[in-house]
Amino acid sequence: MGKALLDYHHLDYTEDIITYSSLDEEDRLPLPYMFRNFEQMPLLEQIALEHCKGTVLDVGCGAGSHTLYLQDKGFDVTGLDASHGAISVCKQRGILNTINADFLNVDGQKFDTLLLLMNGIGITGKLKNLDTYLNQMKRLLRPNGKVLLDSSDILYMYEADEEDGGYWIPQHLDYYGEVIFTMRYKKEESEPFDWLYVDFNTLKRAATFNGLHCEMIKQGENNDYLACLTFL
Repeated sequence: MGKALLDYHHLDYTEDIITYSSLDEEDRLPLPYMFRNFEQMPLLEQIALEHCKGTVLDVGCGAGSHTLYLQDKGFDVTGLDASHGAISVCKQRGILNTINADFLNVDGQKFDTLLLLMNGIGITGKLKNLDTYLNQMKRLLRPNGKVLLDSSDILYMYEADEEDGGYWIPQHLDYYGEVIFTMRYKKEESEPFDWLYVDFNTLKRAATFNGLHCEMIKQGENNDYLACLTFL
């Protein structure tokens, strides 16, 4: 991802990132999309940005489009990404505050808003890790802070049983929203990595268990949603 973002930023755009998933799907991630402005963003992202308050941590900021928008609006915002290339692009685009680290390793700072867009909650990888990440969010939040995140219910992607209306879920999966991805860019291929899509009800149960209130702000048109987490 970092190499691709750097290439695009340096006007060396010749191809997009290709993603392969355990759902047997090949997809394309257009690099220009990573540099979109507010008007080009999906509605859920626009709503999330309008709900931000105070100091903001943009988790998994990528090329920094959300961070840059908030900074231009006068917010004290920090872009966080584990990719060195992504953070380098953010700095070159003029973003003032960045952290090049894994989310779980962030410490010593407090924020009013944690922003996890483009299914940012996917960094948890597997459902069993969700509690760990929710508790890290609690450590980073100020008492009246909030988490804004979007995700999707991907149950529809599995084969439906015409007789009973259920779905065929592979037995090796602990949860149907757990997906394994691989990325390819210019003949380089990433190691496989886990990614989580979590349906709203599952997220809400996990949040409540960990002392957080979970509210749906907006239901999308494609089984996606925007949620807000706050302290109970």
